[in-house]
Amino acid sequence: MVVDDYIIDLKHVKKSFDGHEVLKDINLNVSKGENVVVLGKSGTGKSVILKCIIGLITPDAGEVLLFNEDICKLTYNKLQKVRRRVGFLFQSGALYDSMTVKENLEFPLVRYFKLDKSELKAKVEEALDDVGLLNAIDKTPSELSGGMKKRIGLARTLIVNPEIMLYDEPTTGLDPATSREISHYIMDLQKKYHDTSIIVTHDMACVKLTANRIVVLKDGVCYMDGTYDEFERSTDEFIKSFFE
Repeated sequence: MVVDDYIIDLKHVKKSFDGHEVLKDINLNVSKGENVVVLGKSGTGKSVILKCIIGLITPDAGEVLLFNEDICKLTYNKLQKVRRRVGFLFQSGALYDSMTVKENLEFPLVRYFKLDKSELKAKVEEALDDVGLLNAIDKTPSELSGGMKKRIGLARTLIVNPEIMLYDEPTTGLDPATSREISHYIMDLQKKYHDTSIIVTHDMACVKLTANRIVVLKDGVCYMDGTYDEFERSTDEFIKSFFE
């Protein structure tokens, strides 16, 4: 059997909602250590792709391979094991309002690992230091700004050392300076942990900073695939619309 050299590989993925075909024939692969940005107009299925990858949505057809396993064919227990190797940063940060920052970061560690108190403390403090928010350890989400919530969400996602990171609009709703800050954190942490990432965003500054490769969706398929420089030089009117 020939094994593809991709850590993520979507083959002929299709998905419809209420008779509306959102993903018509998605073929998308990502190599280990690569940062791929997915661009597309609103409603083109960018977030649907991420949810298919993590198993929150089941495709109508096609294969979704993670680590060379088709997650659509896995049992629940096996799917959970694969999910532990994947981090998902939601648009909102998805912090638990009733928990402090410290408790939010401890939650996935307690769930998946057997660590003593000193190990927990060291992990949490390192994760917060990575995103420059060690001084927020005892705050609650209601005391944090939007940018701080994104950074805490990023720290909580990365604290379990996922091999794959999925970012759903990581800079949405943030001012330009904070957006750049989040983009730089994504790059710095990717270099530190050597994870593989798919980033869904409309923020072209984020795209320029983070993308090794860009995939643009149009009409339910991957319309174009290339580097930022290749896209910037494109004469295609649809591609040019993202740079104007």
